Amino acid sequence: MLTRIAHVAYLVRDYDEAIRWFVDVLGFDLIEDTPRGPGKRWVRVAPRSGGGTELLLARAATPEQVAVVGQQGGGRVAWFLYTDDFATDHARLVANGVRFLESPRHEDYGTVAVFEDLYGMKWDLLQMAQG
Repeated sequence: MLTRIAHVAYLVRDYDEAIRWFVDVLGFDLIEDTPRGPGKRWVRVAPRSGGGTELLLARAATPEQVAVVGQQGGGRVAWFLYTDDFATDHARLVANGVRFLESPRHEDYGTVAVFEDLYGMKWDLLQMAQG
């Protein structure tokens, strides 16, 4: 029986710059950073709450991969980061230099604002409505 998606590969230019951004700016945990041979590492990061899908930071190794760093979502929001305290997390991310593309807005489904990561990928910071 299939049970869950454990990791999603996330193309990066450099392991260390990506680790710094996800850990120091977003506040994720570094779950694992294991060497896997010349120039390769198995790097997993995830929000501190745990229990969800992890990002597997995969260094772009070919010209084709390098060309799509920051473009994995094709220009649309591709990543959805849930929070249980939108106001606090939004303020913390702004203080850490995260670039939001819009002011927080309230939708039927919750409070949301789009931000960009270090490569220009779009994310939703999202607190779902109670209901």
